[in-house]
Amino acid sequence: MRGAYLTNQLLVAMPTLADPNFAQTVTLICEHTDQGALGIVINRPMAMGLAEVFQQLSLPTDATELRDQAVLRGGPVHQERGFVLHPPGADGTSPWDATLQVSPTLHVTTSRDILNSMAHGTGPHQAVVALGYAGWEAGQLEQEIRSNAWLNVPADEAILFHTPYEERWHAAVRLLGIDFERLSSQAGHA
Repeated sequence: MRGAYLTNQLLVAMPTLADPNFAQTVTLICEHTDQGALGIVINRPMAMGLAEVFQQLSLPTDATELRDQAVLRGGPVHQERGFVLHPPGADGTSPWDATLQVSPTLHVTTSRDILNSMAHGTGPHQAVVALGYAGWEAGQLEQEIRSNAWLNVPADEAILFHTPYEERWHAAVRLLGIDFERLSSQAGHA
């Protein structure tokens, strides 16, 4: 984590967070600066599979293991825009355009070339595809944390790449080492 910023952290929605876009969500913060934050919700699968994305982009594929992979609803902002979370290439960089390094072991790419690589079986060995993102203006995320809407924990790639979607919120809660059943809905400030 750079300074007080939350890049490469998981935001875990508190049980009292009632916003339907974020109730019981886990959001990977891909970028957080003094200008604001961008995150991808990682536990909201859509009814759409990756095969439909490939079809919409006219990308023929023989990668049958990817065709049924769920596409996630990454957040309420620009839901037509795609994001691919993936590890870097073997040399630690990304061979795809429009890639942001979230951490040394995790990148997010927004360009079509990564989907083309995936369709042809030459993409990253692990990938999460999402449409849309969660965005916060300068100071907004910090205020929401102070208001007891979120807790944060360092990102765990096992949750991102291996945990079933419906178990991710509970898995992230367990990383915090707390029992949400015992938490108060009141925020305290010292």
